[in-house]
Amino acid sequence: MPRKRTKNHYFRREHQDAIVEYCQTQEPKRRNELYKEYIGPVFDEMVDKIVYTYKFTSLPNIDSLKDDCKNWLITVLNNFDPDKGSKAFTYFSVVSKNWFIAEVKKTSKKAKRETHLEEYFLTHSGQSNTTTIQQLVVHNTYIEDRNKHEFFSHLNKEIEGWKKMPLRENEVKTIKAIEILFNEASNIEIFNKKAIYLYIREITGLNTKQVVSSLNKVRKRYAEFKKEWDDQ
Repeated sequence: MPRKRTKNHYFRREHQDAIVEYCQTQEPKRRNELYKEYIGPVFDEMVDKIVYTYKFTSLPNIDSLKDDCKNWLITVLNNFDPDKGSKAFTYFSVVSKNWFIAEVKKTSKKAKRETHLEEYFLTHSGQSNTTTIQQLVVHNTYIEDRNKHEFFSHLNKEIEGWKKMPLRENEVKTIKAIEILFNEASNIEIFNKKAIYLYIREITGLNTKQVVSSLNKVRKRYAEFKKEWDDQ
């Protein structure tokens, strides 16, 4: 039996309209009014609910992180494009969840690194400082990061080409949803399969069967692109 979606009672039409107007106007005074009266308060509640719903409460300094996330939402406000078919609530919910998932990943990496360092010093406490420094040099991941950036850059161009093809309405919605997720390209790698299906379903309004059908078609195009990329 499919899970019943929780209704959103606090992010209402006036908040959607305020965000759209904020993105369309360049007048600082009006933007400040919209943020103070509508956007700021609803972002506060949204972030609090996401932290509670997805159990991010276990993160260290969670109150400080919530403030950081709200500040991040301010910086990406202009990225919202209502013409892409996404509601503001869905878009900024995904952005917020991605932000906290990234924090979970960073916290996990830090914990592992500290554990490895502690183990290292316990087993190498008799060595000189010079030897210790040499053995603690971290492998440079510049090339790996550069290749990843180049891959996603070319994939985005490939998706632009897909949009020019004759597509069914559900395929168009799915591709637009993928583009929204790609706005958080640095976080996309930490999504699991189940989360991607969930996010796309939320953004598009399609049911699971429709999402699966559309993604299967997108997956074939992606497989062709990936093969060409690997062959290069």
